[in-house]
Amino acid sequence: MTIKEAQEKVDCWIKEYGVRYFNEMTNMAILTEEVGEVARIMARTYGEQSFKNGEKSDLSDELADVLWVLICIANQTGVDLTAALEKNLEKKSRRDNKRHLENPKLSK
Repeated sequence: MTIKEAQEKVDCWIKEYGVRYFNEMTNMAILTEEVGEVARIMARTYGEQSFKNGEKSDLSDELADVLWVLICIANQTGVDLTAALEKNLEKKSRRDNKRHLENPKLSK
């Protein structure tokens, strides 16, 4: 699935099942909540915290939740995520084309 197709599928789902998009500020709050759930799993899986008994730990599902809400925000604000990502990659390639290669902290 392309990013464009994902944006279209989310939009169709919202119109068919979701009634309408939550407003932008609600979606921003939901995005923050979902990122927090990713952070919780990361801290417990790769960090020093441990899982509580019965605690959910499906990283792929939580990342998909983040992507879902991000796509919702893009759709409702008119952002073409494909174009935005391409533009962002070009910017990073110009700005950082030597930055990481020359970073002694990243040396092997």
